[in-house]
Amino acid sequence: MRVPALLPLLLLLAGPAWGAHMSVPALPGGTVIYKPVQSMRERHFSDLVEQKTDFSCGAAALATVLRQAYWLDVDEKTVIEGMLAHSDQDTVKVQGFSMLDMKKYVESIGMRARGYRIPADSLDKITIPVVVLMDIRGYKHFVVMQRVQRDWVYVGDPVLGHKRYTRQDFEKGWNGIIFAVIGQGYDKTNALLAPPLPLTAKGQLDQFKPVQDADLMDFGFIQSDFF
Repeated sequence: MRVPALLPLLLLLAGPAWGAHMSVPALPGGTVIYKPVQSMRERHFSDLVEQKTDFSCGAAALATVLRQAYWLDVDEKTVIEGMLAHSDQDTVKVQGFSMLDMKKYVESIGMRARGYRIPADSLDKITIPVVVLMDIRGYKHFVVMQRVQRDWVYVGDPVLGHKRYTRQDFEKGWNGIIFAVIGQGYDKTNALLAPPLPLTAKGQLDQFKPVQDADLMDFGFIQSDFF
């Protein structure tokens, strides 16, 4: 959350990562097809704006919501510069950006932003991606809360990528406030509402289940006593 002294240099850090294609032999005779592949890191940050400086979690989280939910052409650098133009820079250098700074920036681009304090048992009622402030091991950190499903809270973390917390763990670190962006052009099917499931070996193994006799009968197979 702290602002580094050399802001212009830090804004130029680390360019975007691009997906790759892998060649796969398809047929005898040398025919090759190319299949798009995605690294683990790319999957972790799919549809998210990654944080590039040590204080810009709020800018990255807000940029994620604006890009994915409203299709605005903004990035972390754009939001940082916009918030600096509408904030007390001396305060920002000491405390980092606040939700008020985010609100001023959102309003400067013709949209509305609201902060709401809600009880934890109302998390299920939130149907849009919102920015929330969490205390993670003593560190104040803005993330995007994407959706709540049963006992899980799915989060887009500008540093760690897609994560999910149990409701109990999420509520321990969350300050009880959500920051919602309101405006024209909201995409009700935006990608943030369908975050990728965690990649686990168990999840992959669960896809390989024995085929039941009833399933085979449905496909026209007839039981035989040959063996």
